[in-house]
Amino acid sequence: MAKEKTPQAHPAPEQDFDIVIIAQAGRWQYEAALFALSLRAYSPRFAGKLYVAEPQPGPLWPKDPRINDPQIRGLLRDLGAEVLPFHNHHFGASYPYGNKIEALGAMPEGRPFIFFDSDTLITGELCDIPFDFNRPSASLRVAGTWPEPPLYGPDYAGIWGALYALFDLNMGAAVNPAYPPDYWRHYPYFNAGFFYHRSAPEFGARFAEYACTIRDRDLPELACQSLDPWLDQVALPLVIHSFGGGADALPQGYLDGSHSCHYRLIPLLYARESDAVITALETITAPQKYKKVLKAYEPLKKLVYQGKGRAARALFDQKNLPRKEQVIRNRLRNAGYWMR
Repeated sequence: MAKEKTPQAHPAPEQDFDIVIIAQAGRWQYEAALFALSLRAYSPRFAGKLYVAEPQPGPLWPKDPRINDPQIRGLLRDLGAEVLPFHNHHFGASYPYGNKIEALGAMPEGRPFIFFDSDTLITGELCDIPFDFNRPSASLRVAGTWPEPPLYGPDYAGIWGALYALFDLNMGAAVNPAYPPDYWRHYPYFNAGFFYHRSAPEFGARFAEYACTIRDRDLPELACQSLDPWLDQVALPLVIHSFGGGADALPQGYLDGSHSCHYRLIPLLYARESDAVITALETITAPQKYKKVLKAYEPLKKLVYQGKGRAARALFDQKNLPRKEQVIRNRLRNAGYWMR
């Protein structure tokens, strides 16, 4: 993966905004704790509220999805985070990615927000980033995973065109003319690892409307397309465009760059992320009061506290990483370092 460029300095007025991540039973609760630790360590001027949105039991969850480690709940509280309960009305266990959509409805009105996937580390001062919360955007650290146009059509233009038409949106104003219409980058497509807007409830309501409509409407152009797990990333560019945002709304190089890292899994972090990110992880987890809580999560216990992450990293040349993630996963697995 190419080294992220450090963005040029942009003078930005101090902004007041909140952050929301998701936490539930399993690895997500430990990732949420890492996020909170990194936020406090590397963005000390952040003065908003960190909300840790927690899905509640209900008919869409066969098992209780709530945080089940009381020490993690206590750590989040000690770090100033507010655990924010929310209920699933549209998604749930069948599509857990929908949590990031439904959680927004539980957020306060009238407050700018940034959503981050919990498997993210903050590595720089977020208050230095020139956000325009009236023009939303999202992560461009993305591959062309969707759609996969069938041999005999429809093509990219036909598939995306049907979706823009479904919501009465002008696709011509959204596309990137630097790429040809038969290339996936011509059409806005984001990783939903982060996104932001001036109002979480407003953004969440439209996100839910668009995602549910795409899921439930029998569009002929989508007949050959899988929406699991891509539904959130299919709806997201449409939502962003509907609010006047786009890929150019945020200078590149800050998020998914100098100020944050969406690592996804701890073994992948050690395999492919920068030395600075490794240092950040090991620094925030070093204090004994955090170690005794975090070591309950096996990847942290083995890769961080037992030092095996450094051995896993030595399997790779960070300047010449395999192009396919599956190759990285297989090499980690064969060496006994793959865990989640």
